[in-house]
Amino acid sequence: MSEEKQYLTKQKFGELKKELDFLKTTRRKEVAQKLEFAKSLGDLSENAEYQEARQDQAETEDRIVTIESILANMEIIHKVKGSNISVGSTVVIKKRKESKIQEYQIVGSEEADMAKGKISNLSPIGAALVGKTKGDKAIYTTPKGDMEVEILEIK
Repeated sequence: MSEEKQYLTKQKFGELKKELDFLKTTRRKEVAQKLEFAKSLGDLSENAEYQEARQDQAETEDRIVTIESILANMEIIHKVKGSNISVGSTVVIKKRKESKIQEYQIVGSEEADMAKGKISNLSPIGAALVGKTKGDKAIYTTPKGDMEVEILEIK
């Protein structure tokens, strides 16, 4: 996992700590029990239950490593109101040639959720907005081409 700084809200930090605790205690035990049961069925080479349990074990351990890496490199973000957009800022923007106004909060990649109005600071639009001020225009690239937005407000 990358050593890049991960930005998390207090809420997401709590969720990840809770998930990590569950994975290390409850989930590991469940997977170990599934493995033992599958081994008891014999012939591991053609044992679908064993293969599935091994897959569950690999996925669980991978998620544990991912969460531990995120937590080791994280910084708690707070809602930021200032003249420049940064991680934690909420911005109101309008796309060029459109009348629809959109509001987004800039968050770390682990929390990005367009449906909830949370965009990653690493996404094309998030990266284009960071550092800008009210009234600035930001241009970012999408699969459909370059897009331009105007920053109407920073909350």
